Amino acid sequence: MILQEKNTIKFEDAMKELEQIASQLEKGDLNLDQSVTKFEEGMKLSKTCNKILEDAEKRISILIKNEDDVTEENFSAE
Repeated sequence: MILQEKNTIKFEDAMKELEQIASQLEKGDLNLDQSVTKFEEGMKLSKTCNKILEDAEKRISILIKNEDDVTEENFSAE
């Protein structure tokens, strides 16, 4: 599966793909070039997952901060 744009990939899909990559690397059946390519894909997915989680945490913080008046604000990551 080709890594999608950060904003379009779902967290669950990224994690599933990351688990598949980890499994392939753990088997040890890949040659060095394939292993390096898979590792790079895994690192990109890991960063994407981390970014998605950070954005969700910020959205939750915004909601909690405004607990008297629970309204969701648009969050734009820096």
